[in-house]
Amino acid sequence: MKSLIDQCKVVLQKSVAECESKWIALSGGLDSSILAHLLKDQKPQAMTIITKDFLGTDLTYAQIIAKHMGLSLSLMQVSMEEVLDSINETIKILGNFNDIEIRNSIVPYMYLSSLKEKGVNSVITGDGADEVFAGYNFLLKKTDQELEEELRRIKKIMHFPSKDIATSLDMVVETPFLDEQVIKFSDEIPISEKINLKEDKRFGKWILRKTFENNLPRNIIWREKSPMQDGSGTANLTNLFNTIITDDVFSRKRTEILEKDGVYIRSKESLHYYECFRKSNSVIDSKSDKKCPDCNYEIKLNSKFCKMCGKFPII
Repeated sequence: MKSLIDQCKVVLQKSVAECESKWIALSGGLDSSILAHLLKDQKPQAMTIITKDFLGTDLTYAQIIAKHMGLSLSLMQVSMEEVLDSINETIKILGNFNDIEIRNSIVPYMYLSSLKEKGVNSVITGDGADEVFAGYNFLLKKTDQELEEELRRIKKIMHFPSKDIATSLDMVVETPFLDEQVIKFSDEIPISEKINLKEDKRFGKWILRKTFENNLPRNIIWREKSPMQDGSGTANLTNLFNTIITDDVFSRKRTEILEKDGVYIRSKESLHYYECFRKSNSVIDSKSDKKCPDCNYEIKLNSKFCKMCGKFPII
């Protein structure tokens, strides 16, 4: 009988073998690095997004993996003007002003639109690994029972804005970690294979780390989970909007929006996103019994946050 490590490698190899794209979105995180390793014989092209004006963490790690695998790395350094334009387009596509989702989603928008300009129509991403193999940091403190319940809930509601963005650009995002057999494998392995201890520190995606620890550099295998917004540098947009929008303007506009649209704006960054949202969307009105208290958008069953405005938690 094959070990769980062997089974994990086989199921991922099969999933990756079904991908047709010659491009991979490479952040230098664990997930995209595993895909780069499994694809290295095909010599895929890799792309990494970095903002010129903000410090991001992905560049160094992506360069390490590209060199380790002998891959050609296309580094896209985007200006602040390009970031702001991407915000507008991303909000138009996704139809929400959820600050965390927008911050993260402008990254796939930028690499997908850039690839489209190159005549590329598909890309492989590491989407889904965190949901399927318990990679999120907030999962690390849960008991085994809580973790089982939370992973079941996450799998019911998980969605990937990169796919919506790709569809809007007439492109395809290939996601090996979301293959049915990969999810089935994950469902059947013990919780201890998803979260476990390394030198008294808890790590998610344990089985992935152990499966490929002899194939990838140690600083990649044991790299802690880093949100896309941190890796690319777009997390710094929060400070940018706090700087360029004055307190007086924020207070006045927040009051006007609450009185006119019935939407509560929590931050200056959310204000900017909401104004972009309103350029192409009507006032939010949900007929659902369960609504977000901040924006009145429908809250889906099993969801703890508002997809529209990002309010969390919603009880």
